Amino acid sequence: MPWKCSVSAPISRSRKQLAIVRGVPKLQGATVMATDLRASASLVIAGLVAEGETKVDRVYHLDRGYECIEEKLAQLGARIKRVH
Repeated sequence: MPWKCSVSAPISRSRKQLAIVRGVPKLQGATVMATDLRASASLVIAGLVAEGETKVDRVYHLDRGYECIEEKLAQLGARIKRVH
């Protein structure tokens, strides 16, 4: 899991198919890379609660499953924008 350090949450594996994520008091914004649809959505949500700025690369994964997600989240009060 190459992005674990960039979101500042310790992640460990106890078995081949099980990852344990230990919560932290706060997340720090970082540049992260989306790898699929669900991971992309998770990174966006983590970025919204993180302190500082989070940049999510390869957001085309989001476009496959969430139409205009940045507009919908902004309507809910999120400070989010798409940079081309």
